[in-house]
Amino acid sequence: MASSLKIVQTTNEEQIAEFFQASVGQWQSERRYYTLPQGETKEVESLITIRFLQQGCQELQNLAQLHDLSKLEILTCGAQVSWNSTDVLKSGKESKGCTLFGALGNILYRDRGFATTKPVTAEYYFSNFQTLSLRTEYNSSVFEEEIKLIGSKYRTRQSIISRAGEQLMIGQYLEKRISR
Repeated sequence: MASSLKIVQTTNEEQIAEFFQASVGQWQSERRYYTLPQGETKEVESLITIRFLQQGCQELQNLAQLHDLSKLEILTCGAQVSWNSTDVLKSGKESKGCTLFGALGNILYRDRGFATTKPVTAEYYFSNFQTLSLRTEYNSSVFEEEIKLIGSKYRTRQSIISRAGEQLMIGQYLEKRISR
C-alpha cells in the first residue's frame, strides 16, 4: 500500500508561494553596490528569469538532498532564479548563473549563497504581503535582504552585507518586469 505524504502549509509557506508566483517572469535589474566605508560604487545590469517550483519537483528534491533533508519532497515550494549580468562601468560580463530556493517553515534552503557556491539557509519573514525579508549567515558574514513587489511591474531590493557587526556593502536594485 503506497503512502501519500501531504504537507499542510503554514501561513509563511502560503505567503512565500504567493510571492514566488507573483515574481515569475523576466526582469530587467539595475543595481548599484556601495562598498563601505570607502564608498566605491559598482553599477550592474542584469536580465533575471524567475520560475516557480512546485512541491515534489525534481529541482526541489535535488535541493533537499543537498541539505540532507530526510524526506526529499518536504520543501513546500520554491523558485529557480537565473541571471546574466553586465558591469555597466567596465562594459564587461559580470556573472551568469542560476540558483534554487526551496521553502519549509520560515527557512529558505538555497543551493548556493551570495558569496559561496555551497548550500546555505536563510530565515525569512514578511513585513507585509508584498515585502519579503531574508537573513542569511555564513563565513562570519551576515546578508540581509529585502525584496518588495510594487504592483505587477516593479520590484525593489536592498541587500546589506556585514561582518563582525560592521556593514561592508549595500546593494540597491530596481527591477522592471519585461515578460511573464
